[in-house]
Amino acid sequence: MPFARHLGLIVDEASPDQVIARLDWAPHLCTAAGIMHGAVLMSLADTAGALVTFLGLPDGATTATITSTSQFFRPVTGGTVRAVAVPLHRGRTTVTAQTTLYDSADRVVAQTTQIQAVRDRQGR
Repeated sequence: MPFARHLGLIVDEASPDQVIARLDWAPHLCTAAGIMHGAVLMSLADTAGALVTFLGLPDGATTATITSTSQFFRPVTGGTVRAVAVPLHRGRTTVTAQTTLYDSADRVVAQTTQIQAVRDRQGR
C-alpha cells in the first residue's frame, strides 16, 4: 500500500482474524499544535481495517471502503499509535471491521468502524 508506506505505517501482525499496525508520531503528521492529525489516525484505522478485510476474502476478490465512522477520545502528541483491527461481520457482499487505536500508554485514542464492499475480479 503506497500511501500507508508514505505515512510510515508498519504492520506487525496480519491475519484474517486480526491486524496490528503502528505509526510513530512525527511533526509532519501533525496539526499546528503538535497533535497528530485526525486524518492520519483515520488513515491508519482505514488501512488496518481494509487489510483485515482483504485477508479474509475469497481468492481474486478485492475490497473498497464504503462507510467509515471514527470517534476520537484523546490527542496523540508523541510516541506510537497502535491499531488493532478485527472483523465484526463477514458477509457475502460486505464486511464490517472495527479498528481501535491505542497510544504508547495503551490508552484508547480512537475507534473506527467501517463497512467494506466485497468486489469480484471485475470490480463488481
